Amino acid sequence: MNVLWHRFFKSAYRKEPISSFILIIGAVDAVIGGVGERWTLLSFGLIMMLLAAVVRWWQVQRSQAVLAEETARYFLPPSSSRPPLPMLTSEKHRR
Repeated sequence: MNVLWHRFFKSAYRKEPISSFILIIGAVDAVIGGVGERWTLLSFGLIMMLLAAVVRWWQVQRSQAVLAEETARYFLPPSSSRPPLPMLTSEKHRR
């Protein structure tokens, strides 16, 4: 189970490092606030985790919009309009 968690967190952190960092800070604050019965810190941590989820959703939506805009297609011409280049040979190989 630890290997799966490690892979999941590693891939998530690499994809979106900013929102993952905010999520980790919020989770730590929430755990500290919950264990120490500091309700302000707990609520601050939960708000930070919610903020991280919103930031990640916004980044995913923005990346999907950018991919949708880039629909340029590049086509090669059916045949080359230039003549082919001559073969390059050195003097050693001619003799």
